[in-house]
Amino acid sequence: MRIDEIVSPKDIKPLDIEQLSNLCQDIRERIISIVSKRGGHLASSLGAVELAVSIHYVYDAPKDKIIWDVGHQAYAHKLLTGRARNFDTLRCYGGISGFPSHFESEYDPFTVGHSSTAVSLAMGMAVARDLNGDDYNVLAIIGDGSLSGGMCFEALNHAGHSGTDILVILNSNNMAISPVQGALSNYVNRIISADAYNRIHNKIRDALLRLPAGKSIARIGARLEEALKGLIIPGWLFEELGFRYFGPIDGHNIDLLIQTLKRIRPLPGPKLLHVVTQKGKGYKFAEKQPTLFHGIGNFDIDTGKVEKRGGKTFTNAFSDVMLEIFKKDKDVVAITAAMLDGTGLRPLRERFPERVFDVGIAEEHAVTFSAGLARAGKIPVVAIYSTFLQRSYDQMVNDVALQDVGVVFAIDRAGLVGRDGIMHHGLLDICYLRPIPKMQLLAPRDETMMHSCFRWAIEKARRDKVPVALRYPRAELPPDEISPIHSIVEHTGQIVYDRDGAKVAAFCVGPLVYDVYNIVKENDLPVRVVDVLFLAPMNIDWLISAAEGVEKIVVFEEGYLRGGFGEAVRAELRHFEVDCIAVENEFILHGSREELLCQVGLGYEQIKERLFDAVEGA
Repeated sequence: MRIDEIVSPKDIKPLDIEQLSNLCQDIRERIISIVSKRGGHLASSLGAVELAVSIHYVYDAPKDKIIWDVGHQAYAHKLLTGRARNFDTLRCYGGISGFPSHFESEYDPFTVGHSSTAVSLAMGMAVARDLNGDDYNVLAIIGDGSLSGGMCFEALNHAGHSGTDILVILNSNNMAISPVQGALSNYVNRIISADAYNRIHNKIRDALLRLPAGKSIARIGARLEEALKGLIIPGWLFEELGFRYFGPIDGHNIDLLIQTLKRIRPLPGPKLLHVVTQKGKGYKFAEKQPTLFHGIGNFDIDTGKVEKRGGKTFTNAFSDVMLEIFKKDKDVVAITAAMLDGTGLRPLRERFPERVFDVGIAEEHAVTFSAGLARAGKIPVVAIYSTFLQRSYDQMVNDVALQDVGVVFAIDRAGLVGRDGIMHHGLLDICYLRPIPKMQLLAPRDETMMHSCFRWAIEKARRDKVPVALRYPRAELPPDEISPIHSIVEHTGQIVYDRDGAKVAAFCVGPLVYDVYNIVKENDLPVRVVDVLFLAPMNIDWLISAAEGVEKIVVFEEGYLRGGFGEAVRAELRHFEVDCIAVENEFILHGSREELLCQVGLGYEQIKERLFDAVEGA
């Protein structure tokens, strides 16, 4: 059976092992073909093909609830659940999301994209199931990276303590099983997951408990069982948390996976199945370079060569200025949360390994860790995507701002990120950072300003012991056509274009100033173009001076409208008419960055129209 013939998971249940193996090969070929054209998370999804097929073979979705953590591994799941025929729209505007999405399919209970949430979600559904008297299975599939997030451990602890019936599948793709350990573990696993073993195990325990000294004997027997299992099964941690642990088993052996899942399925209580897979399985270039092919752009299937992604980006500019700073200042260190490549810190890690810290998927820890570094005399630069920084808000407030320590936050992916979509857009950072006391929030517009702002931020954090945040988009750098600010004056920006008789002041946040600047110059509009640069704290006097003599202010920002910078300008500059051009407070799906900017009213032609309207209405 070919993947195009699969309408629902029911279609694979009559297949034998050989047919299922052939289906896995067809799924891999489809994933490679589409991702080569659309980009996406290739290596992890290739590694989880047999796992997805086995789960849908044994369980009955959508009645049974299958929750994928993050969703990097879920392409095969999508193909098996009615989305094969339009899978070629993956990550396209109006097409299939690159992550599980409840907007898209009843087979996706949740829209996901942040790590370490699946066990909590599964626990919630499982407890509600029991309260409602319903009968279905709940599965959470997590990766080994999920275990670096504290929320996952919190949920595991709760699940094990509660005794709730759920299955957690840990897909580990950063380790290998030696032939001896793997064979022995598989053998023991078959024994301890077998129906006969569990019936005998429970009968013996019940019989012992009826004896006068039965409780003591049962405790001794349990300790002996745990000791023996601990010698051959690396699952003692999960057993101590209250889970029955099975594995590790070969995650590419579909026969073994199916038989193990069948044996585990009727067992009550919290269970954890540990499978080991290979990232990039079935595509040699992804097998050799799993990090490169984790989140990949378009590539040539035959050579594995990635298509060039255009010009230099804001992330590249951050990487360059950090290298310069690191060479000159030994007190500066950098922290990231499992995003060395995405944030541009990889070159620094290679050059200065002792001063660059990857703490795993633990944003809360990253921020509080930086506070400790700062208190002891270092200048930490915390590089985290805007959407992920949301997870550490309490730490930014109480562990950094409140403590009078100087920490610099490099907030990548601010604004619309494009094809990664709804869980990855950084539209809230202006709203949640501006109210924090002492917070300095800047939005550099181009490469020159990135360099100037980061150098200023380091010195500001060192001197005044305050948090400094710089937000910048996932985008190519505009050409440095606007006269740079050679020496940053605190809490002011720059009037980058003015004309006698200006009727409108355009207050621009970040690189949007270039679109406004070019439109105004090309059309000789009576508009004063202002790069506001500092979003917090607001210098009201400077903003008033920047708008002196005009009849209207128009604010352009790539962030949410409510709680954003434009609304703050409107509240503070009440004697001006202020229009705010920002993103309406709604969730935005996926597509190219250009398509999404047009969707929210910040495309080039839409900005042009708003400027003409502002001039005519002034």
